[in-house]
Amino acid sequence: MTRPPTAAQRRIIEAAEPETGRISGTPAQLDRLIVLKLAFRHPRPPHEHFLTPAGHRLREAADEPPAAGPGPAESGGVFAARLGGEPPSDAGPARAREVRTAWQGLLEIRRMTNPDGATDRPCAWERGRLAPSAALALEAAGCAPAAGDGDGADPGYRVQDTPQPEAVAVHHPEPAGLAACAAALREAGWQVSEHAGTRGGPRYLLASPRRA
Repeated sequence: MTRPPTAAQRRIIEAAEPETGRISGTPAQLDRLIVLKLAFRHPRPPHEHFLTPAGHRLREAADEPPAAGPGPAESGGVFAARLGGEPPSDAGPARAREVRTAWQGLLEIRRMTNPDGATDRPCAWERGRLAPSAALALEAAGCAPAAGDGDGADPGYRVQDTPQPEAVAVHHPEPAGLAACAAALREAGWQVSEHAGTRGGPRYLLASPRRA
């Protein structure tokens, strides 16, 4: 079983930059945080270290009052974007913090990997993970995913892969909700077009990462 971080490691986590999650410490300390899956080393020079979503959660937990009783255990410590259709789950402050942290981390990846350092358009990392990247952009903008198997009663978005190499489909049962999704994706740097469903089905969006 992996040991929890030491007091010194916690101090490094708590001293991370709030927006980017950038941390500093001795090579041994940083390597240990990577083993604990609380930090990662950026692959491009200057190879700085940043908190993972699990590291951000640990940092934010230090500012929260203790719970009245035991809470649910973390399941893997890895952020998962909600594509729509997942079982109903907590959409409270904790999830909002996770989404905000993941979005800020994604903007930092854009800054570090786009050739011109631009953060207003998707990067190669997102183009390799189209559906979760689009879903994160939607949730970060305040759009809500559909919950459960979907019987038409839940007015949330659903993101699906398509046969096209760089496009995802976004569905929403309400025209206003579909328009809000389109606006959120455009704001996040995606190209969006609206299409009619087959055989009179509901309209949907096709979204692709903007390259320039």
